[in-house]
Amino acid sequence: MWAKSMGTKSRIGISASVAAAAMAGMLGFTGPTLAAEITILANQGAISAVRDLAAGFEQATGNKVIVSFEAGNALNQKLNSDAPADLVTTGIESFDDLVKRGKVVPGSFAEFARAGNGVAVKEGRLKRDISTPEAFKQAMLNSLSIGHTNAGTGPFNTKLFQKLGIYDLIKDKVKIIEGRPVAAAVADGTVDIGIQQTNVIQPFPGTIYLGPLPKELMEYGRFGVGLLTVSKEPEGAKALIKFMTAPENAALVRKSAMETPQS
Repeated sequence: MWAKSMGTKSRIGISASVAAAAMAGMLGFTGPTLAAEITILANQGAISAVRDLAAGFEQATGNKVIVSFEAGNALNQKLNSDAPADLVTTGIESFDDLVKRGKVVPGSFAEFARAGNGVAVKEGRLKRDISTPEAFKQAMLNSLSIGHTNAGTGPFNTKLFQKLGIYDLIKDKVKIIEGRPVAAAVADGTVDIGIQQTNVIQPFPGTIYLGPLPKELMEYGRFGVGLLTVSKEPEGAKALIKFMTAPENAALVRKSAMETPQS
């Protein structure tokens, strides 16, 4: 998977287990009461947090969560065809339209995670400084080519380059990466430096993650989860939404380099 955390897994795993157990007690989750099989359609931007939260929910409740990763247009195709599922995750800005189209139950959706962009270079190449806005600006100017996507948080980059006053200077060396992670293009040398959502760009074999953008430059993609109108397990699905948005489960969101809305 593209977006597994680079943190100390053993320590985080223990804290995540504790958080899940605590939530089971606080929210009254029990396997026999909510025994269900819940399917959640997850977009790429949120898949890492969804998988960790689903595992925590399973541990806390005894329910089964099937995480269906829907890349690109596959998510829209499943929603449009009313494919069997209980929940969907996508950008929070999409839910009003999904409600209007009768795909998501009104009032059921909530924000559970957010993520900004991070930067990676090829292993063995110069580790550029991106710790301040000026350092990031120079890193972009000094790079031979820059890769990012036009999906998710990708469009933030054009505005960012314009804000820094370097768009016209670097626009000809920007390459839009499609159909694969930006880090893959960095690893094979297609681009000199890559920018993509923090939980998607790292870790990736053959690359070095330089870190997130400076906080002064950071914009966030916000992700929500909502109950599908075709759900066959609405009560179990609602319990999962409650679990995903509970502040006590923030460790499960942060495990894969995402943040909670309260961060």
